Amino acid sequence: MLPGRSLVAVPSLARPSSLFSFFFFFTKFPLAAHCNTRRPLLRYQASTCLFTKPIPSNECFPCLSVNKMRLSTLPATATSPIHGSSASLPADTALFSRAKRKARRESPEGVLRHKLDMCSKCGDLVEALRLYDEARGNGVPLSQHHYNVLLYLCASSDGGLGLEKGFEIFRQMVTDNIVPNEATFTSAARMAAAKEDPEMAFDLVRQMKGFGIAPKLRSYGPALFGFCEKGMADRAYAVDADMVASGVVAEEAELSAILKVSVDARRADEVYEIMHRLRATVRQVSESTAGIVEDWFKCEDAAKLGEEAWDVSKVREGIVRGGGGWHGQGWLGSGDWRLTRTHMDETGVCGSCGDRLVCIDIEPKETQDFASSLTNLACQREVRADFVRFQEWLQQHGPFEAVVDGANVSLINQRSFSFFQLNTVVKQLRQMSPSNRLPLIILHKNRVTGGPAQHPNNKKLLESWKKSGALYATPSGSNDDWYWLYAAVSCKCLLVTNDEMRDHLFQLLGTSFFPRWKEKHQVRLSISQRGAALHMPPPYSIVIQESEKGSWHVPTTTGDDLESPRQWLCATRAKDTSSPHL
Repeated sequence: MLPGRSLVAVPSLARPSSLFSFFFFFTKFPLAAHCNTRRPLLRYQASTCLFTKPIPSNECFPCLSVNKMRLSTLPATATSPIHGSSASLPADTALFSRAKRKARRESPEGVLRHKLDMCSKCGDLVEALRLYDEARGNGVPLSQHHYNVLLYLCASSDGGLGLEKGFEIFRQMVTDNIVPNEATFTSAARMAAAKEDPEMAFDLVRQMKGFGIAPKLRSYGPALFGFCEKGMADRAYAVDADMVASGVVAEEAELSAILKVSVDARRADEVYEIMHRLRATVRQVSESTAGIVEDWFKCEDAAKLGEEAWDVSKVREGIVRGGGGWHGQGWLGSGDWRLTRTHMDETGVCGSCGDRLVCIDIEPKETQDFASSLTNLACQREVRADFVRFQEWLQQHGPFEAVVDGANVSLINQRSFSFFQLNTVVKQLRQMSPSNRLPLIILHKNRVTGGPAQHPNNKKLLESWKKSGALYATPSGSNDDWYWLYAAVSCKCLLVTNDEMRDHLFQLLGTSFFPRWKEKHQVRLSISQRGAALHMPPPYSIVIQESEKGSWHVPTTTGDDLESPRQWLCATRAKDTSSPHL
């Protein structure tokens, strides 16, 4: 222990922004007793680095430049060497033996962890706080995980006791020298937001980065939503700018909140920017976001703002540069806006203003990059040799003009697998093909060898597809989604499936490219008494579009273009907004 450390003051709650400006008590203890291995020594060094430097009065947590190597040596349950814990056990293979794992589970710390996890699962804050007080009274050392569960429950409470105890637990965690992580700071930020102090929540995000911890989108939420709810537009923009600088991408909820505070504050430039960010990342907006957009176009400020005579050539250059559907040159035209809810016809013509929407281009390089990222993900989650074998097969037999998700197509409106329905769709696609070629049919191996596949007619059908090089049976244990998606992307062709592609597998793709690609390539199927009908991709992009005349068309999530028409918000100037060439 470094000499000269002593007890000073208890943390003050007088100022919300300095809730976590603490002085700490450090008990003297011989360092040599804790330095028999490298790991405890590094843990000791990290704890002194984090918690023994003077803390500026204007900061929540000290913004310390923590040595990443030291932090990396700290396990999730690291505690101060003063108390000792299971984290101090030597990291040898014996630690992972069945006996050691059982002993750890049955230890007081392990039993407490299990009970707190159950409280978290059930949302039982009262029992969790009872367990906490009991553990403190019995001298059971708490780990990072223990504290994080408690903070999560306190942050999820309705306030009152939960917040009061949450701040107390947080202070105790710091006093115990437990190294915080992202979950720790996020729970603390949520407690600050519940206390209606978004500034404190924002401070905690900044302190998180000072500890070398990368904030997540959820980390910024308490501060961002808190500022927006208070109408503090400039502070909300500051949080948004920090998110952008940290590489955190806002989703619709965050963008919608910023849009609302901008509309309420009549910040026209910010409204314009957020509209385009919604276009780029969200594409189709929820009803709540559409309502905020309507509020903007109905206000007097929106009617007063806009260029009456603009440079047509610059606007058109912006449209070409952006790939179509927007120009980014600012509000065009003047006067009141005419706002209607409408639909698009099959060709993309607006039922209200008569404007035709455009089909926004996809860069070839984007498709190539997406195919590469898809390959990497598939090889991580599939047997690599199986997927590589498929890629080689596809190079030999492709490219195809269409790919069919065989299982999905065969089961639409069916109680059992229907080869007849699948064959009907395959025939339609072949008739539509300029080369009269069969599409690629992806089926799992079990579908090709068992069940209805054993019927003589189905056997004959499968054999004909195999001979034509149009059938690929994915191996046992594989997820055929990776196969049909990769085939359609790499062949740059149509994909026939009613799969909405929204589950975890597709979320892994994590890119704005995927919804744009799906919109242009997915063919959906409807079954009626008249048979199977293919619904081709629309000839226009279902995304917020800004015309060269200054009008806006905003698609909502109401309707899906198949069973019911999608609802669009059309905003045009009440008077003619045509501009002379400049």
